Amino acid sequence: MTTRMVDVRGKKVEVLESGSGEPVLYLHDMWDLHTAQGGMFPFHEQLAAKFRLLAPAHPGCGESDSIKSIADIDDLAFHYLDVLDALGLQNAAIVGTGLGGWVATEIAVRNPERVSRLALVGAAGLQMPGAQIADIFMYSQHRDGGIMRDLRNLLFGDADSALANSIVPDGRVNIPDEVRRYKSLTLAGRVGWEPPYLHDRKLLDRLHRIAAPALLIWGEQDRFVPLANGRAYAANLPKAALKVLPGVGHSAILEAPEQCMALIAPFLSTGALP
Repeated sequence: MTTRMVDVRGKKVEVLESGSGEPVLYLHDMWDLHTAQGGMFPFHEQLAAKFRLLAPAHPGCGESDSIKSIADIDDLAFHYLDVLDALGLQNAAIVGTGLGGWVATEIAVRNPERVSRLALVGAAGLQMPGAQIADIFMYSQHRDGGIMRDLRNLLFGDADSALANSIVPDGRVNIPDEVRRYKSLTLAGRVGWEPPYLHDRKLLDRLHRIAAPALLIWGEQDRFVPLANGRAYAANLPKAALKVLPGVGHSAILEAPEQCMALIAPFLSTGALP
């Protein structure tokens, strides 16, 4: 694994790179690499074992700068089109989780020819009746003595698991990780603060523009971005398949990395939907 700084039209973007073979652009979520911790989780290691993983940090996250240029999701989508140019990727397979899945979708509706395959895991971006995206900003605040179980409950199928407690512990984490998480929430707030949260009201009617096949993976117990939103993606994307993971919450790549990879790896290799 290497980390380098890439110049994107005068702005510095931190890019984590690992593996070899066909390139895959990975766009991270709010509790993920570059955010919950600086390095890779097992899912990313497994992805890098099969592909050349390119994982940029969102503006203002990790060591990337340029958050001042981001005012809404449109800015973030065009930022990543510039990132593709800087990385020399004319046509990319993209894996996006949560917030990153929303960004990946916004890229694909604007420039369909730049995306060859689209794998979305618990992607934000839509807002279906009765299935509101949860207020991650409120639940991320320390309260009641620093107990963070409500946030764990949003992100994981089992809020009391060792995994959930290791990633979202009660009380403060070490200073570098605390700063990463603050940066992540700041970026998310710039593109999705106004309720309903983290969605683009225009996106649903634009999904027909996406030419790439889309694999959708959702945790059945996702309390942050409800499954109804995954079903809406599947119903409105021209070529899509939705796979639901029983007992898994929003952070599917963390809770069920092997299951996610068993679906994503063959899809990225062939473009065939399961």
